[in-house]
Amino acid sequence: MIAFLSNLTAGSTVLWVGRILLFLAAAWVVVRCAISLFGSREAPEVWGFVSLANGARYDLTHWENMVGRMRSADVRLNFPSVSRCHAAICRNDQGHWWVYPVNRSSGVLLNGARTTDKAEIKAGDCIAAGGVEMYFFPSSESDEARLARRRTEEQERRRISQAGTLLGVNLCQLLLFLQVFLAAKAEARAAIGVAFGSLMLLSWALYGVYRAARRTAYELESLVFLLISVGAAVTAAYDPSALYKQLITVVMGMLLFLLMSGVLRNLHASMRARWPVAIAAAALLAFNVVLGQRIFGAKNWIAIGSLSFQPSELVKIAFILAGAATLDRLFAKRNLIFTILFSAYCVGCLALMSDFGTALIFFVAFLCIAFLRTGDLPSIAMLTAAAAFGCGIILRFKPYIADRFAAWLHAWEHAQDIGYQQTRTMSAMASGGLFGAGAEKAWLKYVGAANTDLVFGVVGEEFGFLLALCCVAALVIPIVYALRCAATARSAFYTILSCATAAMLVCQLALNVLGAVDLLPLTGVTFPFVSMGGSSMISCWGLMAYLKAADTRQNASFALRFVAPAPKKSAAPRPKVKQEGFFADRPDIPVDEIFKKENRK
Repeated sequence: MIAFLSNLTAGSTVLWVGRILLFLAAAWVVVRCAISLFGSREAPEVWGFVSLANGARYDLTHWENMVGRMRSADVRLNFPSVSRCHAAICRNDQGHWWVYPVNRSSGVLLNGARTTDKAEIKAGDCIAAGGVEMYFFPSSESDEARLARRRTEEQERRRISQAGTLLGVNLCQLLLFLQVFLAAKAEARAAIGVAFGSLMLLSWALYGVYRAARRTAYELESLVFLLISVGAAVTAAYDPSALYKQLITVVMGMLLFLLMSGVLRNLHASMRARWPVAIAAAALLAFNVVLGQRIFGAKNWIAIGSLSFQPSELVKIAFILAGAATLDRLFAKRNLIFTILFSAYCVGCLALMSDFGTALIFFVAFLCIAFLRTGDLPSIAMLTAAAAFGCGIILRFKPYIADRFAAWLHAWEHAQDIGYQQTRTMSAMASGGLFGAGAEKAWLKYVGAANTDLVFGVVGEEFGFLLALCCVAALVIPIVYALRCAATARSAFYTILSCATAAMLVCQLALNVLGAVDLLPLTGVTFPFVSMGGSSMISCWGLMAYLKAADTRQNASFALRFVAPAPKKSAAPRPKVKQEGFFADRPDIPVDEIFKKENRK
């Protein structure tokens, strides 16, 4: 310890203390965001209810509600005459409701008339499934406004200041700026100053857009800007001239994020977009297979003049949208067949490009989509076995891929050839310790693909292992929160979007972090938002729109329409109407009009 302190100069001591403060500030931001996201569980949104003749009431808390005898049904009718999955009661984003007879052999009775096809339903309609009658009542606009007010009041009581968290992110940006600015050459300092100053302005500009639109949640965006800032510090130490390009892609990604959030507000338009999006993605992959450039063994780049990008990164967005947007024919098997064929095409093109790391990420996302669509574990197991068989064939004809598996868990035995990158990464992280060696003394940045595939090791060496763990936590927290929100999401469309995105990001994060330290084979994928690369940056912003759409808190996301809370006291009180039975708690339902219909009990 004495020898260590004696070797410290005044400048290095200041930077070392700065890295300690950097970790503390980053940890503070991560903890504040986690508390804000997980501090309490949101009450489910109620969009209507159905009542049985005996007075039993079932709230409709989703836009697609299953009716049947199975335990997981939203409206469980435990009668022998009712099928396990008998029907579905569904809503669109315009407030219109339909009933879908899943069991087409028996169908349902709608106001006494048998129907085996989709039929629109309105307040007071009688739906009979297997002889069991239900009366349907949607929530009114006043009901939704009262619910919005209650949810808003609950959020106000436990809200953590989003501006305070963003100031913590700015502190991290300032400390990162000082670390790389003081260690940089004079000609590189202007680019570093412009980059970090612009990131601070962009973070507050996006926050201003949120406030102007009366949106209340900014945790995910704060964590994203923290990751981008760490990535900018890595780029500044590696290639300061690339900071301008990285800054442009951040702006492009933010615009894509806002655009996609706005499009996702319209459920119908989002689902209709799957065909043009899927066709464009298929054409882009085909073009890449034929005319792509091979870099680091993978033919996954397209160059147009001085501009180069990876189409597979942008196809990630289209892949998840095409898999999730099938709710217009929710129970048609051909939708799943389309998903399987499109997935096989994408993975096959990636295999032809020798981009097997990205192919694995796509396959994991496909398994998630297929399970959420079917819930059939045996079929998922068969698909996984078929994929494993295909991987065996690929390894037979692509021996250099097998070399990566040969080095797996044996990197030190091949330290001068196939294990070169992993051994250098582990050595650099060990030399960095808990708080890093500093950008000036770091050497891992000179190893091939250090700023992309090995960026976890670069962060650990330059800024410390603890900050590298903060980066992992900053990405895991919004993923876990999106999975938590999936159970209460408005539509299965948003559930599939968020869960498939979470699966894709978790797989990508694990391959990058664990591959760099030899706990998994090194596959050459990026660390989202941290690795240098414009295509990855834009793609990750687009995927964040899917995660954000799963946030069910009141007015938290642009993907959900703004609902103005109802005033606490109405200027014109509603006249009291005496009602009995299961209508007693719904004075807004015109019971007399409902019972004028023929054959209504």
